[in-house]
Amino acid sequence: MTDRPVLVLASGSPRRVALLEQVGITPDRLMPADIDETPGRRELPRTLARRLARTKAEVAARRLEALGAEGDHLVLSADTVVAVGRRILPKAESFAEAEECLALLSGRTHRVFTAVCLLTARGVRERLVDTRVRFKRLSGEEMADYLASGEWQGKAGGYAVQGRAGAFVVRLIGSYHAVVGLPLFETVGLLDGAGYPARATWPNAAI
Repeated sequence: MTDRPVLVLASGSPRRVALLEQVGITPDRLMPADIDETPGRRELPRTLARRLARTKAEVAARRLEALGAEGDHLVLSADTVVAVGRRILPKAESFAEAEECLALLSGRTHRVFTAVCLLTARGVRERLVDTRVRFKRLSGEEMADYLASGEWQGKAGGYAVQGRAGAFVVRLIGSYHAVVGLPLFETVGLLDGAGYPARATWPNAAI
């Protein structure tokens, strides 16, 4: 199909690209949006996730406009926020941050909010996915080994569920893919609704 909209992913995350490719979708363009992700005073985790996802999409859309991009473009973005109660955990950038996150998550249930935003010529489409994840009680050795792996770097809540931290998950209620970074069911639904042939590459797809 040659007249489909151009899909722009407002992210440079290899995880999100891989998740899209898992369902046969390859973005035409990657346009990471560098924004301030600091939570507002008393901002709720779900509100933050929605705000960041929408802001990323808007920043990418403005860049496309400044570049003089022509044709029908869809701008897709997402953001993931990990929270214990109302406390928003950082995207760990230091050993100390990651250590504090793991200590908070150990033996507790936390929530992962992933917001997806799709900007189209006709407006904005959004979804928010709320997933509950329970960690086992981590021993000092388990925490030290995970921290030494470096896998936590840049990850919301200081862990990557698709990696070694998967061994810590006792229970997950909601969307596994949302915890990784992009809820596939909701994302494909948004693209379908915007007229993007999300299943065009599937064998014998009737599109």
